[in-house]
Amino acid sequence: MAATLDERQRLAGPLLAWHEQHGRHDLPWQIDPSPYRVWISEVMLQQTQVATVIPYFERFIGRFPTIDRLAAAEQDEVLALWSGLGYYARARNLHRAARVVMEAHGGRFPETLEAAMTLPGIGRSTAGAILALACGQRHPILDGNAKRVLCRYFGIEGWPGRSATERQLWSLAEEQTPDCQTARYTQAIMDLGATVCRRGKPGCGRCPLAYTCIARLHDRQSELPAPRPRRSRPTRQIAMLLLLDDEDRVLLLRRPPSGVWGGLWSLPEIPRGDDPVGWCREVLACGARPRSDLAPVKHGFTHFELDILPRVLDLEVLPDRVMDADDWLWYNPRAPHQIGLPAIVDRLLASDTAALMRQSGG
Repeated sequence: MAATLDERQRLAGPLLAWHEQHGRHDLPWQIDPSPYRVWISEVMLQQTQVATVIPYFERFIGRFPTIDRLAAAEQDEVLALWSGLGYYARARNLHRAARVVMEAHGGRFPETLEAAMTLPGIGRSTAGAILALACGQRHPILDGNAKRVLCRYFGIEGWPGRSATERQLWSLAEEQTPDCQTARYTQAIMDLGATVCRRGKPGCGRCPLAYTCIARLHDRQSELPAPRPRRSRPTRQIAMLLLLDDEDRVLLLRRPPSGVWGGLWSLPEIPRGDDPVGWCREVLACGARPRSDLAPVKHGFTHFELDILPRVLDLEVLPDRVMDADDWLWYNPRAPHQIGLPAIVDRLLASDTAALMRQSGG
């Protein structure tokens, strides 16, 4: 039986006391919690764990310490620093939003929830977290950690991604957010979800809310929050072409600005059964000699699996149609430069460089 929703502010006291002793106080973005630094961290933390984000955050802030520096950067610079972090639309939106802040807000992150939510890539929870953590404003948040805490504590049924369940959780988040110490409360509920009320093996013995938590009282921690309804993930089979010149440079193609790996540099792709030599003649207007294929690799996305066969070919001449084209790039795996690469392509180029060199006799 779910707890009644008319009991207000049940979480703030225990959470604030717990956070004082056990919360995280020395994360890089907490050292100087300006709206810009908190904004970068919150975007990076979307669907990514803190331990993974920290080195990316530090490198990103080192290169772009202010909004104006980020806005002035080329997209390739931004994507290069994001490579490996995944969900690249976040980086593209962050870059676009920095330019909007410079053009429409005089270089200052907007300090109202409504204005912040108009920026690319910023929804209600992210905007609320930035304004709460950096400006002390009272706004509820509903990231994955907060959803998990609220679902378990109040015994909320239903997958949190359903609109009806999400509305119920927003109502709870609004009710439970205190009028003062909002920044500390916001950090506390995120910390509790990340370090104690974890998805698997929650540490109920260390939780300040355990004695009144519906999930713990009814032994339903493994059931709440309700999981996303299962959907089968189809497998797509493709070939990625490692097209080499006589210096063993690899020809890369920039992906379209939206969609999977949008704006990143990747290897040309063809259907698994297509002839790569014919593709080179048709698209690049040059001949090619196949080498031995490399070992297949798999890469998982949210909605599908990608089964990749890397096919290696020597181009007989440098194709004229790519020499001056902005969407093609010759890349030397032995002396890589800073460009945005999908993690799987980066790993493929790095791990297979030795194999490529052995095949060429280098």
